[in-house]
This record gives sequence, C-alpha cells and structure tokens, in this order.
Amino acid sequence: MKTVLQINSVANSGSTGRIVEEISQLAISSGWQSYIAYGRWQYNSKTKLIKIGNIISIYLHGLISVLFDGHGYGSKRATKKFLKKVDLLNPDIIHLHNIHGYYINIKLLFNYLEKKNIPVIWTLHDCWAFTGHCAHFDFIGCNKWMFQCHLCPQKHKYPASLFLSRSSHNYLLKKKIFNQIKKMTIVPVSYWLSLNVQKSFLNRHPVHIIQNGIDLDVFSAQYNVEQIKIKYGINGKFLILGVASPWTKLKGLNDFILLHKLLDQDCIILLVGLNKKQIQKLPSGIIGIERTENIHTLANLYSAADLYINPTWEETFSLTNLESMACGTPIITYRTGGSVELVSENTGFIVNKGDINELYKYVNIVKQAGKAFYSEYCRKHAISQFNKQTKFLEYINLYNQIS
Repeated sequence: MKTVLQINSVANSGSTGRIVEEISQLAISSGWQSYIAYGRWQYNSKTKLIKIGNIISIYLHGLISVLFDGHGYGSKRATKKFLKKVDLLNPDIIHLHNIHGYYINIKLLFNYLEKKNIPVIWTLHDCWAFTGHCAHFDFIGCNKWMFQCHLCPQKHKYPASLFLSRSSHNYLLKKKIFNQIKKMTIVPVSYWLSLNVQKSFLNRHPVHIIQNGIDLDVFSAQYNVEQIKIKYGINGKFLILGVASPWTKLKGLNDFILLHKLLDQDCIILLVGLNKKQIQKLPSGIIGIERTENIHTLANLYSAADLYINPTWEETFSLTNLESMACGTPIITYRTGGSVELVSENTGFIVNKGDINELYKYVNIVKQAGKAFYSEYCRKHAISQFNKQTKFLEYINLYNQIS
C-alpha cells in the first residue's frame, strides 16, 4: 500500500484544513495510506495526524518573523524532529499545502526533499511561495515578485515584520531552495493563480490546475432556515450574508458598513467570523457572529440568506462563494483574483472593487428577481463544476501518475 503525507498549517480547520482532510479521506478510500502533518491547530479528523512543533516553537518562529522578517526560517528543532518521523513513515508522495504559518523551517524541509528525491505535489492556496514576503499582492498591485522583491510595501502585513524588510533576501532564498526539487508538480487552485505562477520563478516546474471542490451533501439547500431567521430576529427581512475569518479591510468589512447605509429598512446584513470587538462596533442593521467550525451551521446560514456578498479585495479562489452557490444562494463578488471564476450566468454578479453604488444596484436586482430565480442555476453550477469527489479525484489520479 502506497503512502501519502500531506503537510499544512492546520488540520481539518478552516478552508485549507477541510480541503486537506477531504483529499485524505478520498485517498484512503482509493487504497492509499494517508497522513496529515500540521503545525498550528486541528479539528476532529478521520486521518492519522502528526503534530509539528509546539506552542513554544510557534511563538519563537513568530518572533523571528516579526523582528527579522524571517518567516519560514524558524522552527529548526521542530522541523528536524518532524523529518525523523517522515523517515520512519517513508511516504511515496509528499503533498504540501500552506507551509507558511510559523511552524516549519522551509530550508530544512526542502533540503530533505531534495536529498530523498521523493515526488512532491505543492498545492498553492495563495501567492506566498513565489514572493519575498506577502501572501497576496493584488490589493496594492505590486509586481516586484515577477523580477525580484525588494523594499516590500507590505512588510507590516502577514507575515508581519515590524522593523526589517528582507524581502530581497527571502525572494532569492525561496527561488533557490524551491527550485532545487527535481520532482515537484505545482497545483494552483485557480486559473488566476496559475497565470501568476507561470510568471514567477516557479515556472520551471510542471503546473496542474485543480480548483477546489466541496461536499455537496453538506452544502445544499437546508429546510429549517426559518429557525435561523427567528433566532436572529430577522423574519420577513431580505438577508444578506458575509463570511470571513478574520474580517479585515481587505475582506470588505468597511464595504459592508458603507453598503448598509444605502440599503432599505427591509434588508439586514449578517456577518460570520467577526471577533467580539468588531461585533460591538457594528451599526444597527448589521448582525455579527463569531467564527464557527461547524459546517452544518454554515450550510444553514447560506441557505437562510437571500444573497451572499463577498467584497474581498484580493482572493485566490473563494470557497465561501462556492459554498453559498451549492446551497442555492446567489453571490455578488468583487472583480479580483480567482473569485470571479466561480460566477456564471444566472448565479450572481461581479462588481468592481470598492464600487459600493454598483454593489447596491445588484443587490436590488437580486432582491427584485427573488432568490428563487437563481437557486436552481446556482445548485446545478456547483454540482457540474465543483463536486469534491470529481475535483479531488484529480489529486488521486496525480498521485498514481507520479508515484
């Protein structure tokens, strides 16, 4: 029996964690032995888990990042211990996901991968792999990563550095160590990200696009949605939903507040994933709740909503857009990154970033047409294009092809 080891910052938590778990379960059902290694936190998993490091190693790695812009170069002891476990496991394939997150030393990891000559698949969920610092650059329109990062304009953004900017050094080191692997396939999760990979120093590796899929049994139209509206006291209201974690300016929190000022009294906004301080500051007419890991709760919220809005200013793919459509709820999303790849005719609308008046216009169009007009189109589009069984089977086929 062949063995695959996936490595990600989290296990079965958040969007990437759930994707890793779904791939693992499909791999097991396809005859593979599967393990997931993670560094930060985990949620209940049906897969064998391997913890990398501990809270102390994470904090120390964080200090290296904050003080010296050295993200990815801490956790030496934790990484060495982990690689000894990998030796005992002797996997046939190592499948990387988010290797940023203050938990693993990328130089030690890639030196090991080169030495062992194990086939590697690297699913890119953001842009961190080919920049000198940031995970996204769309918001500020930076293209230094195409040539060589320097004087990073986002050094205070994740993974934040308070003082130094070593983006040029980081860029060159990543370029060297990531390209020393001979058997590595890059898997961007969107066509937008694939185009950027082709412009980056990773373009010497084979690229195989696999968009994300979701569990269409979980994310489907729920029939107890009135209970949700009763719970939050919004019966008879046109419910607009937004989901993110964490909520920042880049995720569109300010845009929701501006939109709220234009909406009629019969509209209500419900935002999921806010922290307590953000919830306390919300104006009347916007309801905020904290993050939930319960996907059934999310499915109920998507189903109860009349419209899902994702005013994100930079996005690689957007699983929440897809989850909403699978529950029969139309979406409005900003024209950014891979977020637009999910919208088809009769499933929603694409709006220029920051254009609140245009956003308001499309809210009224959906409101006038009614959710029922879009629901069947949304569900059919999700089924035909983003079924997890179909999408993640592409990973299993890739495993079998390169192992």
